[in-house]
Amino acid sequence: MLSNVLEWPRPVKRLVVVALDIAMGLFAMWLAFTLRLDVLHWPEGMQWLAYALAPVLAFPIFVNLGLYRAIFRYTGITALVTTGKAVAIYGALLFAILMAGQWVGIPRSVGILQPVIFLLLVGASRSLGWMWLAGQTTKAPHRLLIYGAGTAGAQTAAGLVSARNYVLEAFADDDRAKVGRSINGVRVYAPIALAEVVKRFGITDVLLALPSVPRQRRHQIIENLRSLPVRIRTIPGLTDLASGRVTVTDFQDLDLEDLLGREPVEPDPELLGRHIRGQAVMVTGAGGSIGSELCRQIAREGAARLLLVDHSEFALYSIHQELQAIVQQEAMACELVPLLASVSHAQHMLDLCQAHRPRTIYHAAAYKHVPMVEANAGEGIRNNAFGTLNMVRAAMDSGVENFVLVSTDKAVRPTNVMGASKRVAELVLQAVASCTRQPDSQGGTPRTRFSMVRFGNVLGSSGSVIPLFRSQIAAGGPVTVTHPDVTRYFMTIPEAAQLVLQAGAMAQGGEVFVLDMGAPIPILELAQRMIALSGLSVRAPGHPEGDIEIVFTGLRPGEKLYEELLIGDGAEPTPHPRILRAHEEHLAWDVLESRLQALERAIHQADGAAMMVLLHELVPGFHQEPQQA
Repeated sequence: MLSNVLEWPRPVKRLVVVALDIAMGLFAMWLAFTLRLDVLHWPEGMQWLAYALAPVLAFPIFVNLGLYRAIFRYTGITALVTTGKAVAIYGALLFAILMAGQWVGIPRSVGILQPVIFLLLVGASRSLGWMWLAGQTTKAPHRLLIYGAGTAGAQTAAGLVSARNYVLEAFADDDRAKVGRSINGVRVYAPIALAEVVKRFGITDVLLALPSVPRQRRHQIIENLRSLPVRIRTIPGLTDLASGRVTVTDFQDLDLEDLLGREPVEPDPELLGRHIRGQAVMVTGAGGSIGSELCRQIAREGAARLLLVDHSEFALYSIHQELQAIVQQEAMACELVPLLASVSHAQHMLDLCQAHRPRTIYHAAAYKHVPMVEANAGEGIRNNAFGTLNMVRAAMDSGVENFVLVSTDKAVRPTNVMGASKRVAELVLQAVASCTRQPDSQGGTPRTRFSMVRFGNVLGSSGSVIPLFRSQIAAGGPVTVTHPDVTRYFMTIPEAAQLVLQAGAMAQGGEVFVLDMGAPIPILELAQRMIALSGLSVRAPGHPEGDIEIVFTGLRPGEKLYEELLIGDGAEPTPHPRILRAHEEHLAWDVLESRLQALERAIHQADGAAMMVLLHELVPGFHQEPQQA
């Protein structure tokens, strides 16, 4: 019956409501006469005029104030207040007319009693209609507990009034002063009682409304909730709410930082803007995960001109459009220059650098997907190693002051072509930096400072396990993990970009900067955590009734169980507490140059065997491990 009513045409629904209001107005008039005369009433004489006045006065007032435009199942306190205003205006007019008419048989007190009764009837009908249409709590698919009984939690609860998919059953809060109290009739419980509350109310979702809680405490709460059969979600950020892009009922999955389980690295504002503010800056690979975040932060740090370089037309278009919107909304004085180009084309990159004269280059262009580069070794080496060499030469010939290479932990004792090609790129910078530390032939200062920034995997990038696991969980599994013992370092994309900017600002020339990223995270544990936070359980031999199975697919070609960040043990601290500086052994330029020439010939001749031999000569720690099950 409910579904039939909701499917009625809107004019039919309005007609029903109008008819109901007319009936209630007439009933209120009858009841007012009955109560005033203290006898069951039947109208006679001029009393019929009073009955006629009720719908004649009420209908145009209700129409004018929009009572028949409201949707019952979304009715809230605002609609009830509007109803009160409408009946008040109606009552004032009715009383004034009865006072002016002084008709025989119509007591003046009826002009007071009838509007009061009418208001009660109309308000009750609206409330009951809302409860019937929108308050089908037993049919709501999601039974919700809000963790956080502060302002954010209360506002979220208010926003849930019209959300038919959710019914709020309870609050939880760390503040003992709030425990035992209620918010709009919903009780606040202590965190220690959550297991019992979840079982008693059949809670399906826990919503974190904790915008000001420190990351460490937030992570503790999430870990405590992992054992419960609930899906853990969070309210949107305050920026998104203020912009109107989302509402409080647009619940989101947990932030990537929540999955990481550690505090983000706090940036140093002075370091962030040292080589950016008021300058021309170039970012290669501007459309990639790291490159695009670098561009966002560089624009916000006040660059005068931002040169966006990418060989993908779509990626370049996307980041250019996004940055244009940011620049316009935040009134930035940053000129954006999209440059469709490949770092593999040496002359083109030299022409661009000489035409635009960037003061700093952040070189993020690289092929990074391990199996893809493993299957296309020549192109991977051409882009990652020789593309870097092209950019280094273009930077030196164009008088670029600072050149920062975005590197990877896979360059440390690599087991795949991608890591080895990135290590060759590092060797190029180290060798060139050694040559340019001394004054040039005219006795001037070194032309370009070269440095490298090396870090682990970034959460949420293309190819990251996080979006893969999310899609697999949403599809009902299985979740695929390469090996039960595989571990990885993780950081967020904003963290990685901030590290690149700050480390580059500290460079003297030739350093490798790495981030103290804490302990590596087991990928199996990450998969189990994501399944648990989705309100599901892992299906295993000892738990056959679980929801999601985890399948081990074996290490991919070139993949290893764990990653490292340093080749040697010579890391030293920097002014930033989470950034380390290393000076690692490398080849002299004259030795490196001859081997690079041989490697370039092997690529040109598509000689895969020669490429591998030369990579092993260039990168002493390079060894390809057999694929493991």
